[in-house]
Amino acid sequence: MSNTIQQNLELLKQLNTNFYNRDFLLSWEQTIDEIKAVTLVADLFKDLHKAGVSFKSFDTGLAISMFRDKSTRTRFSFASAVNALGLGLSELDEEKSQIAHGETVRETANMISFLAETIGIRDDMFLGEGNKYMREVGAAVQEGFEKGVLHRRPSIVNLQCDIDHPTQVLADLMQLKNVFGSLENLRGKKIAMTWAYSPSYGKPLSVPQGIIGLMSRFGMNVSLAYPQGYELIPEVVELAKKQSTTNGGKFEVVGSMEDAFTNADIVYPKSWAPYHVMQRRTELLNKNDKTGLIELEKECLTNNANHKNWECDEPKMRLTAKGEALYMHCLPADISGVSCAQGEVSKNVFEKYRLATYTEAGYKPFIIAAIIFLTRMSNPYEKIQQIINRNTNRIM
Repeated sequence: MSNTIQQNLELLKQLNTNFYNRDFLLSWEQTIDEIKAVTLVADLFKDLHKAGVSFKSFDTGLAISMFRDKSTRTRFSFASAVNALGLGLSELDEEKSQIAHGETVRETANMISFLAETIGIRDDMFLGEGNKYMREVGAAVQEGFEKGVLHRRPSIVNLQCDIDHPTQVLADLMQLKNVFGSLENLRGKKIAMTWAYSPSYGKPLSVPQGIIGLMSRFGMNVSLAYPQGYELIPEVVELAKKQSTTNGGKFEVVGSMEDAFTNADIVYPKSWAPYHVMQRRTELLNKNDKTGLIELEKECLTNNANHKNWECDEPKMRLTAKGEALYMHCLPADISGVSCAQGEVSKNVFEKYRLATYTEAGYKPFIIAAIIFLTRMSNPYEKIQQIINRNTNRIM
Protein backbone atom coordinates (compact mmCIF):
# COMPACT_ATOMS: atom_id res chain seq x y z
CA MET A 1 0.00 0.00 0.00
CA SER A 2 1.31 3.47 -0.89
CA ASN A 3 2.83 5.89 1.61
CA THR A 4 0.17 8.47 0.72
CA ILE A 5 -2.61 6.14 1.86
CA GLN A 6 -0.91 5.50 5.20
CA GLN A 7 -0.14 9.20 5.67
CA ASN A 8 -3.76 10.19 5.03
CA LEU A 9 -4.94 7.49 7.40
CA GLU A 10 -2.69 8.83 10.17
CA LEU A 11 -3.93 12.38 9.51
CA LEU A 12 -7.51 11.11 9.84
CA LYS A 13 -6.69 9.60 13.23
CA GLN A 14 -5.59 13.00 14.54
CA LEU A 15 -8.87 14.78 13.69
CA ASN A 16 -11.63 15.43 16.20
CA THR A 17 -14.88 14.39 14.50
CA ASN A 18 -18.39 13.43 15.54
CA PHE A 19 -20.12 12.07 12.45
CA TYR A 20 -21.55 8.80 13.74
CA ASN A 21 -25.34 8.47 13.26
CA ARG A 22 -25.59 12.11 12.17
CA ASP A 23 -27.10 13.63 9.06
CA PHE A 24 -25.05 15.68 6.60
CA LEU A 25 -27.32 18.53 5.53
CA LEU A 26 -25.26 21.74 5.27
CA SER A 27 -21.51 22.01 4.85
CA TRP A 28 -21.23 24.85 7.38
CA GLU A 29 -22.83 22.70 10.07
CA GLN A 30 -19.70 20.55 10.06
CA THR A 31 -16.50 21.54 11.89
CA ILE A 32 -13.29 22.20 9.98
CA ASP A 33 -11.91 18.89 11.27
CA GLU A 34 -15.01 17.13 9.94
CA ILE A 35 -14.65 18.77 6.52
CA LYS A 36 -10.98 17.73 6.48
CA ALA A 37 -12.01 14.18 7.44
CA VAL A 38 -14.37 13.97 4.46
CA THR A 39 -11.61 15.05 2.07
CA LEU A 40 -9.10 12.64 3.64
CA VAL A 41 -11.46 9.65 3.43
CA ALA A 42 -12.42 10.62 -0.12
CA ASP A 43 -8.72 10.72 -1.04
CA LEU A 44 -8.17 7.35 0.67
CA PHE A 45 -11.06 5.76 -1.22
CA LYS A 46 -9.93 7.29 -4.51
CA ASP A 47 -6.37 5.99 -4.04
CA LEU A 48 -7.63 2.53 -3.09
CA HIS A 49 -9.93 2.43 -6.11
CA LYS A 50 -7.12 3.56 -8.41
CA ALA A 51 -4.93 0.78 -6.97
CA GLY A 52 -7.66 -1.76 -7.72
CA VAL A 53 -8.43 -2.35 -4.05
CA SER A 54 -12.01 -2.73 -2.81
CA PHE A 55 -13.18 -0.39 -0.05
CA LYS A 56 -16.37 -2.36 0.50
CA SER A 57 -17.52 -1.59 4.04
CA PHE A 58 -20.96 -3.25 4.32
CA ASP A 59 -21.99 -6.85 3.84
CA THR A 60 -25.68 -5.97 3.57
CA GLY A 61 -27.84 -2.88 3.70
CA LEU A 62 -29.74 -0.52 1.48
CA ALA A 63 -29.13 3.02 0.27
CA ILE A 64 -32.25 4.94 -0.71
CA SER A 65 -32.10 7.79 -3.21
CA MET A 66 -34.85 10.39 -3.53
CA PHE A 67 -34.36 12.69 -6.51
CA ARG A 68 -37.11 15.29 -6.65
CA ASP A 69 -35.27 17.05 -9.50
CA LYS A 70 -33.37 15.86 -12.57
CA SER A 71 -29.74 14.82 -12.14
CA THR A 72 -26.88 13.13 -13.98
CA ARG A 73 -23.61 13.58 -12.05
CA THR A 74 -25.07 13.41 -8.54
CA ARG A 75 -27.43 10.52 -9.33
CA PHE A 76 -24.68 8.34 -10.78
CA SER A 77 -22.15 9.46 -8.17
CA PHE A 78 -24.50 8.35 -5.41
CA ALA A 79 -25.11 5.01 -7.16
CA SER A 80 -21.36 4.48 -7.65
CA ALA A 81 -20.58 5.38 -4.06
CA VAL A 82 -23.11 3.06 -2.44
CA ASN A 83 -22.16 0.22 -4.77
CA ALA A 84 -18.46 0.62 -3.90
CA LEU A 85 -19.34 0.58 -0.19
CA GLY A 86 -21.28 -2.68 -0.62
CA LEU A 87 -24.81 -1.30 -0.25
CA GLY A 88 -27.73 -2.05 -2.51
CA LEU A 89 -29.44 0.92 -4.19
CA SER A 90 -33.15 1.61 -4.40
CA GLU A 91 -34.58 4.79 -5.90
CA LEU A 92 -37.83 6.07 -4.43
CA ASP A 93 -40.09 7.08 -7.29
CA GLU A 94 -42.78 9.14 -5.59
CA GLU A 95 -45.22 8.59 -8.45
CA LYS A 96 -44.98 4.82 -7.89
CA SER A 97 -45.23 5.06 -4.10
CA GLN A 98 -48.19 5.55 -1.78
CA ILE A 99 -47.29 9.22 -1.38
CA ALA A 100 -49.83 10.01 -4.09
CA HIS A 101 -52.45 8.33 -1.87
CA GLY A 102 -51.71 10.56 1.10
CA GLU A 103 -48.86 8.72 2.79
CA THR A 104 -47.13 11.19 5.11
CA VAL A 105 -43.42 12.06 5.17
CA ARG A 106 -43.19 10.51 8.64
CA GLU A 107 -44.66 7.24 7.41
CA THR A 108 -42.69 7.09 4.15
CA ALA A 109 -39.41 7.78 5.95
CA ASN A 110 -39.90 4.81 8.29
CA MET A 111 -41.25 2.43 5.64
CA ILE A 112 -38.15 2.84 3.45
CA SER A 113 -35.70 2.62 6.36
CA PHE A 114 -36.09 -0.86 7.84
CA LEU A 115 -32.76 -2.17 6.46
CA ALA A 116 -31.44 1.13 5.14
CA GLU A 117 -28.10 2.65 6.08
CA THR A 118 -28.46 5.98 4.29
CA ILE A 119 -31.00 8.12 2.45
CA GLY A 120 -29.73 10.57 -0.16
CA ILE A 121 -32.15 13.37 -1.02
CA ARG A 122 -32.09 15.96 -3.80
CA ASP A 123 -34.78 18.61 -3.35
CA ASP A 124 -33.79 22.00 -4.77
CA MET A 125 -36.90 23.22 -6.61
CA PHE A 126 -38.77 24.95 -3.79
CA LEU A 127 -37.03 27.77 -1.93
CA GLY A 128 -37.53 27.30 1.80
CA GLU A 129 -38.69 23.70 1.38
CA GLY A 130 -35.83 21.40 0.31
CA ASN A 131 -33.62 21.48 3.39
CA LYS A 132 -36.73 21.62 5.56
CA TYR A 133 -37.98 18.39 3.94
CA MET A 134 -34.65 16.64 4.61
CA ARG A 135 -34.85 17.60 8.27
CA GLU A 136 -38.42 16.29 8.43
CA VAL A 137 -37.24 12.94 7.07
CA GLY A 138 -34.39 12.95 9.59
CA ALA A 139 -36.76 13.66 12.49
CA ALA A 140 -39.06 10.86 11.35
CA VAL A 141 -36.32 8.19 11.24
CA GLN A 142 -34.96 9.44 14.57
CA GLU A 143 -38.36 8.85 16.15
CA GLY A 144 -38.54 5.42 14.53
CA PHE A 145 -35.15 4.53 15.93
CA GLU A 146 -35.86 5.86 19.44
CA LYS A 147 -39.20 4.02 19.61
CA GLY A 148 -37.67 0.71 18.48
CA VAL A 149 -39.29 0.59 15.04
CA LEU A 150 -35.88 0.82 13.33
CA HIS A 151 -32.88 -1.20 14.52
CA ARG A 152 -30.53 1.38 13.01
CA ARG A 153 -31.14 4.99 12.14
CA PRO A 154 -30.13 5.70 8.52
CA SER A 155 -28.17 8.88 7.89
CA ILE A 156 -29.65 11.56 5.65
CA VAL A 157 -27.28 13.00 3.04
CA ASN A 158 -28.05 16.25 1.23
CA LEU A 159 -27.55 15.63 -2.49
CA GLN A 160 -28.64 19.23 -3.19
CA CYS A 161 -31.26 21.41 -1.61
CA ASP A 162 -32.50 24.97 -1.92
CA ILE A 163 -29.71 26.28 0.34
CA ASP A 164 -26.57 24.21 -0.27
CA HIS A 165 -25.08 21.52 -2.51
CA PRO A 166 -22.54 20.02 -0.09
CA THR A 167 -21.43 17.02 -2.12
CA GLN A 168 -20.71 19.29 -5.10
CA VAL A 169 -18.84 22.00 -3.23
CA LEU A 170 -16.83 19.39 -1.31
CA ALA A 171 -15.85 17.88 -4.67
CA ASP A 172 -14.87 21.42 -5.69
CA LEU A 173 -12.79 21.68 -2.51
CA MET A 174 -11.06 18.42 -3.41
CA GLN A 175 -10.19 19.88 -6.81
CA LEU A 176 -8.67 22.95 -5.14
CA LYS A 177 -6.84 20.83 -2.57
CA ASN A 178 -5.18 18.78 -5.27
CA VAL A 179 -4.47 21.67 -7.68
CA PHE A 180 -2.91 23.88 -4.99
CA GLY A 181 -1.31 21.08 -2.96
CA SER A 182 -3.24 21.25 0.32
CA LEU A 183 -6.15 22.90 2.08
CA GLU A 184 -3.66 25.11 3.93
CA ASN A 185 -2.37 26.46 0.62
CA LEU A 186 -5.82 27.88 -0.15
CA ARG A 187 -5.32 30.63 2.43
CA GLY A 188 -5.07 33.98 0.65
CA LYS A 189 -6.12 32.59 -2.73
CA LYS A 190 -8.84 34.62 -4.48
CA ILE A 191 -11.92 32.80 -5.76
CA ALA A 192 -14.43 34.63 -7.96
CA MET A 193 -17.93 33.21 -7.57
CA THR A 194 -19.84 35.05 -10.26
CA TRP A 195 -23.23 34.96 -11.90
CA ALA A 196 -23.08 34.19 -15.62
CA TYR A 197 -25.59 34.56 -18.42
CA SER A 198 -27.77 31.61 -19.31
CA PRO A 199 -30.56 31.28 -21.88
CA SER A 200 -32.56 29.34 -19.29
CA TYR A 201 -34.04 30.31 -15.94
CA GLY A 202 -34.74 28.76 -12.57
CA LYS A 203 -31.26 27.47 -11.82
CA PRO A 204 -30.94 26.87 -8.04
CA LEU A 205 -28.98 29.10 -5.68
CA SER A 206 -27.37 26.17 -3.89
CA VAL A 207 -24.03 25.99 -5.74
CA PRO A 208 -22.98 29.66 -5.37
CA GLN A 209 -24.23 29.63 -1.78
CA GLY A 210 -22.37 26.42 -1.09
CA ILE A 211 -19.16 27.85 -2.56
CA ILE A 212 -19.19 31.05 -0.52
CA GLY A 213 -20.32 29.12 2.57
CA LEU A 214 -17.44 26.63 2.33
CA MET A 215 -14.52 28.52 0.82
CA SER A 216 -14.91 31.37 3.33
CA ARG A 217 -13.87 28.86 6.02
CA PHE A 218 -10.39 28.29 4.57
CA GLY A 219 -8.97 31.83 4.64
CA MET A 220 -9.73 32.43 0.97
CA ASN A 221 -10.54 35.82 -0.51
CA VAL A 222 -14.07 35.36 -1.83
CA SER A 223 -15.37 37.76 -4.47
CA LEU A 224 -19.10 37.36 -5.15
CA ALA A 225 -20.35 39.10 -8.30
CA TYR A 226 -23.78 39.43 -9.86
CA PRO A 227 -25.86 41.99 -11.77
CA GLN A 228 -28.21 44.16 -9.76
CA GLY A 229 -31.24 42.16 -8.67
CA TYR A 230 -29.57 38.73 -8.74
CA GLU A 231 -28.97 38.41 -5.00
CA LEU A 232 -28.55 35.16 -3.05
CA ILE A 233 -30.29 34.27 0.23
CA PRO A 234 -29.21 37.15 2.53
CA GLU A 235 -28.55 34.93 5.56
CA VAL A 236 -26.07 32.79 3.62
CA VAL A 237 -24.19 35.86 2.38
CA GLU A 238 -23.97 37.19 5.93
CA LEU A 239 -22.71 33.81 7.13
CA ALA A 240 -19.97 33.85 4.48
CA LYS A 241 -18.92 37.36 5.56
CA LYS A 242 -18.65 36.30 9.21
CA GLN A 243 -16.74 33.12 8.35
CA SER A 244 -14.27 35.08 6.21
CA THR A 245 -13.57 37.44 9.10
CA THR A 246 -13.21 34.57 11.57
CA ASN A 247 -10.86 32.60 9.34
CA GLY A 248 -8.60 35.42 8.17
CA GLY A 249 -9.95 35.75 4.65
CA LYS A 250 -11.76 38.52 2.81
CA PHE A 251 -15.27 38.72 1.41
CA GLU A 252 -16.63 41.22 -1.07
CA VAL A 253 -19.68 41.69 -3.28
CA VAL A 254 -18.97 43.42 -6.60
CA GLY A 255 -21.12 44.41 -9.52
CA SER A 256 -19.13 43.11 -12.48
CA MET A 257 -17.50 39.89 -13.59
CA GLU A 258 -14.37 41.87 -14.51
CA ASP A 259 -13.94 43.17 -10.96
CA ALA A 260 -14.31 39.67 -9.53
CA PHE A 261 -11.92 38.13 -12.07
CA THR A 262 -9.13 40.67 -11.52
CA ASN A 263 -6.18 38.81 -9.94
CA ALA A 264 -8.39 35.81 -9.13
CA ASP A 265 -6.70 32.43 -8.73
CA ILE A 266 -9.97 30.54 -9.30
CA VAL A 267 -13.10 31.55 -11.24
CA TYR A 268 -16.50 29.90 -10.91
CA PRO A 269 -18.95 31.55 -13.36
CA LYS A 270 -22.37 30.00 -12.85
CA SER A 271 -25.90 31.16 -13.59
CA TRP A 272 -28.57 31.24 -10.91
CA ALA A 273 -32.07 32.61 -10.53
CA PRO A 274 -32.42 35.67 -8.27
CA TYR A 275 -33.48 35.03 -4.69
CA HIS A 276 -36.72 37.01 -5.10
CA VAL A 277 -37.52 35.09 -8.30
CA MET A 278 -37.09 31.75 -6.54
CA GLN A 279 -39.45 33.00 -3.82
CA ARG A 280 -42.10 33.86 -6.42
CA ARG A 281 -41.46 30.60 -8.27
CA THR A 282 -41.99 28.58 -5.10
CA GLU A 283 -45.34 30.30 -4.49
CA LEU A 284 -46.46 29.55 -8.05
CA LEU A 285 -45.28 25.93 -7.85
CA ASN A 286 -47.17 25.44 -4.58
CA LYS A 287 -50.30 26.80 -6.25
CA ASN A 288 -49.66 24.74 -9.41
CA ASP A 289 -50.11 28.02 -11.28
CA LYS A 290 -48.85 26.99 -14.73
CA THR A 291 -49.83 30.27 -16.36
CA GLY A 292 -48.00 32.24 -13.68
CA LEU A 293 -44.90 30.07 -14.10
CA ILE A 294 -44.90 30.67 -17.86
CA GLU A 295 -45.15 34.43 -17.34
CA LEU A 296 -42.40 34.39 -14.71
CA GLU A 297 -40.12 32.48 -17.06
CA LYS A 298 -40.67 35.02 -19.83
CA GLU A 299 -39.91 37.87 -17.45
CA CYS A 300 -36.74 36.22 -16.17
CA LEU A 301 -35.41 35.31 -19.60
CA THR A 302 -35.91 38.92 -20.66
CA ASN A 303 -33.96 40.08 -17.60
CA ASN A 304 -31.21 37.53 -18.25
CA ALA A 305 -30.88 38.79 -21.84
CA ASN A 306 -29.89 42.21 -20.51
CA HIS A 307 -26.69 40.66 -19.13
CA LYS A 308 -25.28 38.62 -22.03
CA ASN A 309 -21.91 40.28 -21.41
CA TRP A 310 -21.62 38.20 -18.22
CA GLU A 311 -19.74 35.47 -20.06
CA CYS A 312 -16.47 33.87 -19.02
CA ASP A 313 -14.36 34.56 -22.11
CA GLU A 314 -10.68 34.90 -22.95
CA PRO A 315 -10.42 38.68 -22.34
CA LYS A 316 -11.86 38.26 -18.84
CA MET A 317 -9.60 35.28 -18.12
CA ARG A 318 -6.60 37.47 -18.97
CA LEU A 319 -7.56 39.65 -15.98
CA THR A 320 -6.94 36.75 -13.58
CA ALA A 321 -3.72 35.93 -11.74
CA LYS A 322 -1.06 35.53 -14.47
CA GLY A 323 -3.99 35.09 -16.87
CA GLU A 324 -4.17 31.44 -15.83
CA ALA A 325 -6.86 31.15 -13.14
CA LEU A 326 -8.41 27.75 -12.63
CA TYR A 327 -11.87 27.62 -14.24
CA MET A 328 -14.45 25.60 -12.29
CA HIS A 329 -18.05 24.58 -12.94
CA CYS A 330 -20.47 22.06 -11.44
CA LEU A 331 -21.63 21.06 -14.98
CA PRO A 332 -23.41 21.08 -17.28
CA ALA A 333 -22.15 24.50 -18.37
CA ASP A 334 -23.96 26.61 -20.93
CA ILE A 335 -21.17 26.84 -23.53
CA SER A 336 -21.43 29.54 -26.16
CA GLY A 337 -21.47 28.05 -29.64
CA VAL A 338 -21.74 24.49 -28.32
CA SER A 339 -24.74 23.87 -26.07
CA CYS A 340 -26.31 27.27 -26.79
CA ALA A 341 -25.79 30.33 -28.97
CA GLN A 342 -24.52 32.35 -26.03
CA GLY A 343 -24.05 31.24 -22.45
CA GLU A 344 -21.96 31.14 -19.29
CA VAL A 345 -18.58 30.41 -20.88
CA SER A 346 -16.98 30.73 -24.29
CA LYS A 347 -16.15 27.64 -26.29
CA ASN A 348 -12.39 28.26 -26.14
CA VAL A 349 -12.24 28.80 -22.38
CA PHE A 350 -14.35 25.75 -21.63
CA GLU A 351 -12.36 23.53 -23.99
CA LYS A 352 -9.12 24.60 -22.28
CA TYR A 353 -10.45 23.46 -18.90
CA ARG A 354 -12.88 20.76 -20.02
CA LEU A 355 -10.89 17.81 -18.69
CA ALA A 356 -10.21 19.70 -15.46
CA THR A 357 -13.97 20.06 -14.93
CA TYR A 358 -14.37 16.33 -15.53
CA THR A 359 -11.71 15.68 -12.89
CA GLU A 360 -13.57 18.06 -10.56
CA ALA A 361 -16.79 16.08 -11.08
CA GLY A 362 -14.89 12.82 -10.61
CA TYR A 363 -14.31 13.55 -6.93
CA LYS A 364 -18.04 13.48 -6.18
CA PRO A 365 -18.52 9.67 -5.92
CA PHE A 366 -15.66 9.53 -3.40
CA ILE A 367 -17.01 12.51 -1.44
CA ILE A 368 -20.43 10.85 -1.19
CA ALA A 369 -18.86 7.52 -0.21
CA ALA A 370 -16.79 9.31 2.45
CA ILE A 371 -19.83 11.06 3.93
CA ILE A 372 -21.85 7.84 4.08
CA PHE A 373 -18.91 5.93 5.56
CA LEU A 374 -18.19 8.53 8.24
CA THR A 375 -21.84 8.78 9.31
CA ARG A 376 -22.18 4.99 9.60
CA MET A 377 -18.89 3.93 11.22
CA SER A 378 -18.30 4.47 14.95
CA ASN A 379 -14.52 4.19 14.46
CA PRO A 380 -13.67 5.10 10.85
CA TYR A 381 -9.90 4.92 11.41
CA GLU A 382 -10.03 1.29 12.54
CA LYS A 383 -12.43 0.35 9.75
CA ILE A 384 -10.21 1.83 7.03
CA GLN A 385 -7.19 0.13 8.58
CA GLN A 386 -9.10 -3.18 8.30
CA ILE A 387 -9.88 -2.42 4.65
CA ILE A 388 -6.21 -1.71 3.95
CA ASN A 389 -5.06 -4.86 5.77
CA ARG A 390 -7.69 -6.91 3.94
CA ASN A 391 -6.27 -5.68 0.59
CA THR A 392 -9.05 -7.28 -1.47
CA ASN A 393 -8.87 -6.75 -5.22
CA ARG A 394 -11.91 -5.11 -6.78
CA ILE A 395 -11.74 -7.52 -9.71
CA MET A 396 -12.13 -11.09 -8.48
